[in-house]
Amino acid sequence: MSDMQKATAALRLANKVVFFTGAGISAESGIPTFRDKLTGLWKKYNPERLETASAFRENPSLVWGWYLWRRHQVSQSQPNSAHFSAPRLALTGRQVAVITQNIDDLHERAGCEEIVHLHGSLSQPKCFACHRGAELTLEEAQIPEEGAMIEPPRCKRCNGRLRPAVVWFRENLPAGAWKEAMRLVKNCDVLISVGTSGVVMPAANIPEIALAAGATVIHVNLIDVSLGGTKELMLIGKATVVLSELLNSIQHLAAPGKA
Repeated sequence: MSDMQKATAALRLANKVVFFTGAGISAESGIPTFRDKLTGLWKKYNPERLETASAFRENPSLVWGWYLWRRHQVSQSQPNSAHFSAPRLALTGRQVAVITQNIDDLHERAGCEEIVHLHGSLSQPKCFACHRGAELTLEEAQIPEEGAMIEPPRCKRCNGRLRPAVVWFRENLPAGAWKEAMRLVKNCDVLISVGTSGVVMPAANIPEIALAAGATVIHVNLIDVSLGGTKELMLIGKATVVLSELLNSIQHLAAPGKA
């Protein structure tokens, strides 16, 4: 029996399914990963050097300009069929949740309802000083020229500079996000890990935690990222292709126990 057949069998019997997604799922929508080189006027910068608190302190206008440019980049992208897999599966009566390392809103736009953003979201900024969430005016959210340096708006409560509400390198995860992710992972029947690199901690531990809790883990990736577990399945290929095949292989997407 192939891993696709085993994955189909496991998914047919599952009541609770968690999609764990990384940069690979959004790459097919045109959003580059951190391993991709920047282009245009940003090509002289390293994303890992821009995505730090120290970089913001040193040059807030540079980081804010980069942030607005990334927001625009995401807004021009559309969810692909892999993003629609979770809400599609939820229509069968299964409990479906998404835990994502991505900071875009493509899962939301695909119609996913239960989403945990481990690394925050580009959609809303927060204050660098007091950490309260904030909203941008239409003028503040205007699309900048690529490479433009723009002074960040100020917090209406403490006058601190606004920053992206994302997890920068060497920062902790958002309060409550990891706890909720662990609740979902330890109680699921199947974890579908899509497009994750397996190197960003602590998120990289999620498949292993699911395996330890007794779940079947289905990896969907361009390369083999499996850990060698007995209840671990590796489906190699593009997420859009593999997930479509997986869901289509479940007869009429039947409710659990009725396939």
